[in-house]
Amino acid sequence: QVQLVESGGGLVQAGGSLRLSCAASGRTFSNYAMGWFRQAPGKEREFVAAITWSGGNTYYADSVKGRFTISRDNAKNTVYLQMNSLKPEDTAVYYCAADPAGGFYYYRISAYDYWGQGTQVTVSS
Repeated sequence: QVQLVESGGGLVQAGGSLRLSCAASGRTFSNYAMGWFRQAPGKEREFVAAITWSGGNTYYADSVKGRFTISRDNAKNTVYLQMNSLKPEDTAVYYCAADPAGGFYYYRISAYDYWGQGTQVTVSS
């Protein structure tokens, strides 16, 4: 079992930045690939970014590429999502998730076994 707790969400103006954190506890954090997903009102949950267990490979949705950066600190059992140049369309609840299978299907919701409760990000225009 892995417990995930997100933090760092909030209200920011367009063009601003936020850094989300996801703290993990339970099983060995470094065994898991980690992902960030988001869900806007009335829309399906969608992939944002993912990182392999070592941090050696990262993946991004086209909509955030060049603006968002995913990273992890295995010593702190934490994964981060640095979000720059935020747009109103980035408004959503952001979730982190843990994938025990190495991140091969990093874009699939079904690949992730554990999920956090989510943190709200609101970008005003």
